Amino acid sequence: MQSPNTRLHQDHYKVLGVDYDASIDSIRTSYLRLALKWHPDKHNGATAATLKFQEINEAYRVLSNPCMRHEYDMHGNYGLQDYNYTDYLKRFKSLILTCNGLGIGSRIHL
Repeated sequence: MQSPNTRLHQDHYKVLGVDYDASIDSIRTSYLRLALKWHPDKHNGATAATLKFQEINEAYRVLSNPCMRHEYDMHGNYGLQDYNYTDYLKRFKSLILTCNGLGIGSRIHL
């Protein structure tokens, strides 16, 4: 469930600036870098910085947990209209390139 401060079609990978197949170490490193940059204490409690910081924390909360990340990858709100062709292919390559990702069994019966 999304918190009220997150956008409906938020892409957690883009928020953290990591690839869609990023390792947990890459996700953690990006999170720490962004959390330090956008921490509200560094911006005198500015509302924009606070919202950005919350967005970063939400993205990390989802992507750092393997079960939540899998669920997000399979059923998340994607806002497909926000993707260009290259980002779309990067984001959904595991679904596009495998039969199982398309819901097709390992054997196709004709």
